[in-house]
Amino acid sequence: MKTDLFDFDLPEDLIALRPVSPRDAARMLIVRPGEDPELTDGSVRDLADLLEPGDCLVFNDTRVIPAALTGIRTRGENVARIECNLHKRLDASRWRAFARPAKRLAVGEHIRFGMTGTSRLPGALDAIVEGKDGGEVTLAFDVSGPDLDAAIAAAGVMPLPPYISARRPADADDNTAYQTVYARSDGAVAAPTAGLHFTDALFAGLTRRGIAHTFVTLHVGAGTFLPVKADDTNLHRMHAEWGTIAPEAAEALNATRAARRRIVAVGTTSLRLLESAANDDGTIPSWSGDTDIFITPGYRFKAVDALMTNFHLPRSTLFMLVSAFAGLETMQRAYRHAVDARYRFYSYGDSSLLFRSGPPAQHPA
Repeated sequence: MKTDLFDFDLPEDLIALRPVSPRDAARMLIVRPGEDPELTDGSVRDLADLLEPGDCLVFNDTRVIPAALTGIRTRGENVARIECNLHKRLDASRWRAFARPAKRLAVGEHIRFGMTGTSRLPGALDAIVEGKDGGEVTLAFDVSGPDLDAAIAAAGVMPLPPYISARRPADADDNTAYQTVYARSDGAVAAPTAGLHFTDALFAGLTRRGIAHTFVTLHVGAGTFLPVKADDTNLHRMHAEWGTIAPEAAEALNATRAARRRIVAVGTTSLRLLESAANDDGTIPSWSGDTDIFITPGYRFKAVDALMTNFHLPRSTLFMLVSAFAGLETMQRAYRHAVDARYRFYSYGDSSLLFRSGPPAQHPA
C-alpha cells in the first residue's frame, strides 16, 4: 500500500509533552466501525462500563530502562558529543542503538558515556563502535551482564520519544510518568504507552465489573518511533523485539475465548505479541522469541477483539496497525475527529478504544 494513505495533518500544539494527572483522567475516543462508524467521546475512567464481565485485558508488563545515553567521542584533539538510544540487547555486553550524529562515528572508535566535561563520573562506561548501518550502531561495552545494567542505570536517562525530547529534556518526573504502574520486567527502551493510563483505582473498578486481566512481556524498542520512509509499505523493514507469553497467560486467554468473551489488548505492543504467537485457529500458545510483525490493512486478525491505544504519528507503522484493525476510512475519520476535538496525541496523550472491523476473532464452536 502507498504510505501516503496513512498521512494526516496534526497541529503541533496537540502533541502532549506531559501526561494528565491522575493518569486515568485522560480522554478516550471510542471507535465502533461499520457502514456509519460510531465515534463517542469518553474518558479512560469509562473503560469498565465499555467492556463486559468475562472480557480479558492483556497488559505488557515490560519495564523501561534509562536507555538514553550521552557520551563523547575523542579523535585526537577533536571531541564530539554523541547521543545514543539503546534499542535492542544482543548479548551480555552488546546493544544496538540509534546514534546522533552518527556521521561523527566510525567503526572501531570509542565512546565514553557518563562524563561531565572531561571528568568521568561514578558508573561511567566505555563502548566500542563494533558496527554501523546508517544512523544505527552496534555498541560493545567494557562491562557486561548485571554490571552493564547498573552502569546504564547510572549513566542513562529515560528515553523519551523524539517528538518530546526535541522540545524538552527528560527530568525526574519522567522516571515515574513514563512507566506503567505494573511494570516489572526490565528491558524496554520505550514505554507501552496505552498502559500509562492505568491506576490502582481503575484496576479495582475493572475487577468489580468482573473484567479479567493478564500480563505478557514485549520489550519495546526505539524502532517503534521510526517513520516509514518507503513510498510503499511492502518496502518497510520492522526492527525485531523480544517477547514472551507465559503458560498461565496463554491458559487465561484461551479460557476467555472458550467462554466466547473478548480479548482486549492494552496497547499495540500487546496486540503485536498476541498476533505473533496465535495459531491460525486463534488459540494462543505459550511463546518466546523475537517478532518483527508488521500489520497493515488486509491483515487477518486471529486473537484480538478490541484494542486500547493512544493516538499515533502520521505515516507510522502504528497508525497502519490501527487502520488494519478498525478500517482505514474509519481511522481517518476518527483522527480527523480527534484533531477537531483537540485530543492530546502520542505517548503522553489521550487514549482510544477500538473495536474490530469485520468478523470477530475466532471462537471454538
